[in-house]
Order: sequence, then C-alpha cells, then structure tokens
Amino acid sequence: MKSELHEVSPTERRITVTIEPETLKQTYSSVGRKFADRANIPGFRKGHAPMDVVRLRFKDEIRSEVLQQVISAGAAQAIAEHNLQPLTEPHLHLDNAESVAINGSQPLTFDIHFEVMPEIPDPNYEGIEVTRRVRPVEDGEINDIIANRLQKEAALIPVEDRPSQIGDTVVVDIEGKFEDDPNGEPIKADNLEVTLGDEVIEKSFTDNLVGVNVDEEKEFTVSYPAEFSSPALAGKTVHYRAKVKSVGVSETPEPNDEWARSLDEGYESLDDLRNKLRADLEQYAETDADARVRNNAIAKLIEQNPLDVPNALVESQARNLLNNFARDLQQRGVDLNQVEENFVQMAYEQMHTQAERDVRGALLLERIGQLENVQVTEDDLNEELGKMAEHYRTDVAQLREIVSKQQNGLENIKNNLRTRKTVEALVSKAKVTEGEWIEEQREQSESGGGETTTEATAATEDKPKKATKAKAKSPKKSSGDEEAKPARKKSAKSES
Repeated sequence: MKSELHEVSPTERRITVTIEPETLKQTYSSVGRKFADRANIPGFRKGHAPMDVVRLRFKDEIRSEVLQQVISAGAAQAIAEHNLQPLTEPHLHLDNAESVAINGSQPLTFDIHFEVMPEIPDPNYEGIEVTRRVRPVEDGEINDIIANRLQKEAALIPVEDRPSQIGDTVVVDIEGKFEDDPNGEPIKADNLEVTLGDEVIEKSFTDNLVGVNVDEEKEFTVSYPAEFSSPALAGKTVHYRAKVKSVGVSETPEPNDEWARSLDEGYESLDDLRNKLRADLEQYAETDADARVRNNAIAKLIEQNPLDVPNALVESQARNLLNNFARDLQQRGVDLNQVEENFVQMAYEQMHTQAERDVRGALLLERIGQLENVQVTEDDLNEELGKMAEHYRTDVAQLREIVSKQQNGLENIKNNLRTRKTVEALVSKAKVTEGEWIEEQREQSESGGGETTTEATAATEDKPKKATKAKAKSPKKSSGDEEAKPARKKSAKSES
C-alpha cells in the first residue's frame, strides 16, 4: 500500500491511498472462498459449487465486501502511518466504484478526507490593551432596594366602609372560561391579588374590579392581546366570574432606624443599612468590572490572532448553544412546536457565529496555557470541590463521590479550573488601564454582550458570593404570583 498526504487547509487533510494488485487479488480470493463455503446453489452440494459460478451468482455482494475490506484497512493504516487523529469519521471517496476492478488486475486508488486539530501558532497575547471601567453606585439603586424591601413587608389593611378604588388591592377567587372552548378546562385562581391601576395589571381587571365590595360577585370578559406574556392566553377571549374576598389598602412601614433594626440582620440604623447596601453594590460593581476585563481581553485575543478552526468543533458548539437556547425558551413557556422554521434557522446562524468565536477562543487559551505552564494541582481541585460543596450545602467527600461517577466529572472540573487560571494569566500579561464609566457600558454589562462561552464558563464560577447580597434584599414573589398571571400584562422578564 502507498499513501500520499495532502494539506488541503490548516484543518483539513486528504490522503490518496493506492492498494497494490496483489492485496486486491488476495482479498478477492479470500472473500470468494467464504461465499463458496456458505453458498446454496441449485444443482450443487452446499460448499461445492465451482468458484466461477459462485463469483457470478454473488457478483455484487463479493464486490461490496472486497471494497469494504481493502478500503477500511487501507484507510486505517494510512491514517496511522501519517500519525493523524481525525476529529470526525473520515469521508472515503472512490471514483467509478461500480466499474473498478477488484480481481487484482490493476491497483485501486481512493481518497480519504477528514478534519484535524490545527497546529496553533504562538499567539500574540502580551500587552493586550483593555480598559477597566467600574459602574458607579447611584443613590437611586439603594433607594429602589429599600423601597422593594418595604413593599415586601407591606401589610394589607381591609377597608369596609366604601367600594374599591384605584390604588386598592382586591383579593378575588376567579374562574375563567375560554370563549372558543367553553367546555374546556377553566382557568382557576384563588386568593388572586389585583392592585387596581398598577401598570403591570391588565387594564380590563382594573376597569371591572373598581367599585366592588366584599362578598360581591362580578362577571366580565377579557380579550388578551396577541403579545400577552402568557402564551396560553395570548390572543384569547376569556369570560371571568370573580368572587370578591377582600378590599384593602397596602400600607408600607416607615423607613426609619427602628424599621432597619427590626430586620434582624445586624443593622444599627437606616444609615447603617444604606452604607452596607452601598458597600455590597460597590463590591459587585468591582467584580463585574473584573469580569468585563476578562471578557474584553479574550475578545481582543481572538481579534488579534486569526485562526482557522475545525468545522466539526464549530458545529458541535453551535448545537450546544442552540440546545441551551431551546431549553431557555421552554422554561419561559414557549411551545417549541409552534416556533417558525425561519426563526430557528436565524437563531442557528447566530449560534454558529458565536460558536466559531468560542472554539477559536478555546484553542488560543489552550495554547496560552501551554506557554504559561498553567497547572491544576490536587490542592486546586480540593479547594474548588470545597466551594462547590458549600454552594450545594453538601459534604465534600460526598460531592467528590458523586462527581467521580459522572463521565469525565473530575476532569471537567479540572479543565474549567485550567481555563480560569489561563484567563487570569492572559489578564496578568495585558495592559489594563482604569477608565471612567461610559453609560453605554451599562446595557452591555447587563446583557452580557460580547461574552464568549469560554469566558462565561471561566468567569461565572469565581464571582464572590457576597456580591449578590444586595440583590437578595429585593422582594421575593408571593405564593400567589403563579395565579396572578391572568391579570398581569408584563412579561416574566420585566417583572423579575
């Protein structure tokens, strides 16, 4: 056998393989004997038919098996001889497969096509210029957190001497029937709280529940807009019957020192609460600024180091991104069977672009890790498992046992640690300057714009837990929120 290697591109290889006539002749003879031993041909005892008859009777089957044997063996041998590792199943190409001679009268030539990992040149990564910008904490943010906390502790004071009016909270039990399916499963919600006039409340509910009294029953119809947040209600008309259980006015505590101390979280005064909220928000802003430095450093690394990447890796990453996107849509209540095909295609094209950046970034970081001799020690792994155990509130030994049973479980954690340490090495070699916050940065930092998947994996795992403390003081959804969906007109995203 002879083979000749061709470099089609940095990621593609083609090997031209020639099988000698003698090898073909031997295989042809071996396969023919196998068929002859098993052949049941009328007029001959089993296994005693003349070879010429067998070859004529099983011409196509013999041809197929001979080609399969010599090509498979030749391809494996050629790839091994050139010390190559295909990323995907090699594609074999044989010209004139139906007419090529298999009896050893002439040599057989075919091509093998496949992708390989490219040889990554030493990237230009020292001195990458990035600007670190810290978003300033505004008094309005602290005021909003306190206002949300006050609202969370608001009490509903019943009113009995008048009908409901704008600003009141009406508690009702409702049952709704769809106009186009009156005998179908009705909508039921008990103890539904409707704040009349609130911008997140569907206007029809406010219009029909203003002027009602306790124990009153009210029937009304709501025609939901096509863009309504709940897919089950969007574009539907529903006939409701509501039983008024209470009418009340929401009263919030007075924001003062006494209220701050009543939170039982160690605050000595309202000013102390505000100062600690500011400290938490400032720490979060610092952490966020560091994360954006890492993201921007990787983005510039990719930009400054063009690199051909294997399409097989890009396709795999694009599918992963698309699957994650689909799961996110499902969690938001979207029926994937109703999603238009052109939307899926557009989403995939966007994922493909992002996937190419992700793969390029991962390959460049892998090379930098080698150049910087980045190592993950057993102590590093133990420390990471300790953080994970604390997060999941479990024992380290138990967590290690669970992870060890997963496919590549511990190795995946080590790879994530190696990536994070490599990113830190990249940033340490970058030229980082402090700059003033640019308001446009707010939208980018909140939306995660420009963040690569490689960096997202590395950056999101090492943010200090304390950074989320301020956010945790925002009010939680009440148990009635799930039932309140028929009355709410804003999307889940805008409410959260």
